[in-house]
Amino acid sequence: MAEPKKQLRAIDAPFVALGPSGVAIRDRLKGLTAQEETVLRGVGEHLGVLASRDLKQRCADGLEHSTHTWAARKRALTAQSSSRWAGSITKATHDQWALSRRCQLAHIQNLEAGVRTLTHRLSQPIGEKGSKRAPGGYRSKGEWFHKSRRLHILEHRLDVARADRDNGVVHVVRGGRRLLTNRHNLEKAQLTEAEWRQRWEAGRWFLAADGESGKRFGNETIRVTPGGEVSLKLPAPLTHLANAKHGRYVLSARIAFAHRGQEWRDRIDGNRAVAYRIHYDAPRGRWYLTASWQRPVVQTMPLETARAKGVIGVDTNADHFAAYRLDVHGNPTGEPRRFSYDLSGSADHRDAQIRHAITQVLHWAKRVGVNAIAIEDLDFTAEKTREKHGRKKQFRQLISGMPTGKLKARLVSMAAETGLVIVAVDPAYTSRWGAQHWRKPLATPRREMSRHDAAGIAIGRRALGHPIRRRTAPPRDDQSDRRGHRTVQADHGAQEREETRHPVTERAHDARARTGTTQRTRATSAPNTVRDARSARTWIQDPLLLTD
Repeated sequence: MAEPKKQLRAIDAPFVALGPSGVAIRDRLKGLTAQEETVLRGVGEHLGVLASRDLKQRCADGLEHSTHTWAARKRALTAQSSSRWAGSITKATHDQWALSRRCQLAHIQNLEAGVRTLTHRLSQPIGEKGSKRAPGGYRSKGEWFHKSRRLHILEHRLDVARADRDNGVVHVVRGGRRLLTNRHNLEKAQLTEAEWRQRWEAGRWFLAADGESGKRFGNETIRVTPGGEVSLKLPAPLTHLANAKHGRYVLSARIAFAHRGQEWRDRIDGNRAVAYRIHYDAPRGRWYLTASWQRPVVQTMPLETARAKGVIGVDTNADHFAAYRLDVHGNPTGEPRRFSYDLSGSADHRDAQIRHAITQVLHWAKRVGVNAIAIEDLDFTAEKTREKHGRKKQFRQLISGMPTGKLKARLVSMAAETGLVIVAVDPAYTSRWGAQHWRKPLATPRREMSRHDAAGIAIGRRALGHPIRRRTAPPRDDQSDRRGHRTVQADHGAQEREETRHPVTERAHDARARTGTTQRTRATSAPNTVRDARSARTWIQDPLLLTD
């Protein structure tokens, strides 16, 4: 009995990814004096202590949080800082608590997926083979025993996580859990205790102020003038350190944003809200100022306009982008392109590699004149557990190392600055169907097509609204339109699509084989019969046949 045909899942329609909703620029505070650094450290430490206490109180409130408890916390902070500092601290606390809740839910969903997979595989007989739809049993009794123990561990973790979520309990570390863990592994982190302590304290400082529209230069707490002068409102216990009126401290360093400087000046000249954050980079010993603001999220270009000049299909891989240019009809043009990057090393190195590769893709897109870049809407958050992939440790590391979320966000933001749009498509079957329909036809002795190059074509065709297949099978009974035209290249409205082919002449590649001529001659071979004679396409009015 034949196996039932596998049902393919529905393919989601492509869509234009929305542009970035915020802007952040950064510049270094150069030339700070020792006194100014002491003041910044003192303000950061004082506000950091207040932020830690507020976060502790917010976590203690849990699900009982309300506007009344929020107002009470803000009043308590105002007495030790100012009303605007208190507002920035409480808002940052709420954002951090909400982020922890979202991460907690994702952790619970990950545990539930692992428990389901382990329960299913443990219920199967040992050695049972799996299928594409469901995994089979474990290979040996020893593996079955270890997996049963792991199931009990995951169930315990799941019960604890569910209880914490029901009670509104979150686990947050100000300064970062990774930095906290490094305290117990200083040798592996290549840090001394003094270096770690410096980074830990700098990570727990609080020197951020939200903007406020209508106020002078868009921010009353940390103010930056169009000339680059930076001043901040000192908290109440530190007002004795002020060197300007109204308890303010003016820094000698001047800010000049090289990137988006004009846009930033337009905002502060109009007294529109701009948020600032002062950050100390402990490893480098440098101070930085970051300015950020929001802008309305709008769709910069409709989907039909983005398709008007073709697209570039990009397949995202662990070490490179595989890109192919397609015209508006879905035909690949030119040669496949690859943009490599290295995701090993530190986070800064990985981020720099991604930025460089994206920049190369965008510059190429501008040169060829397309409006859009098509990528897959990838999400590996629930697809990288060891319960799902088993012994495929290398594959788990592969998909875990692909920064799909950060890559898409950075690509969208960088493309918006160059006037391009990003079209996100469903990633289902792109690699498989691309290799099936495009890898072999496009391979030549001088062009080696990979699965990733073919996947780029599949992604681009899906973004253009075309099927991935090159051509459909002819009808079973005839070549009429009873069951639909056999090619996807010619629409039913195209003219002359059903015309007969032109007769093959002697100028074709097989002309000499059909006429019996085996030797190559410079002159056109003339047949011996009148019926096969070539027409000179000239009309002569002569009623008599010339004979000898």
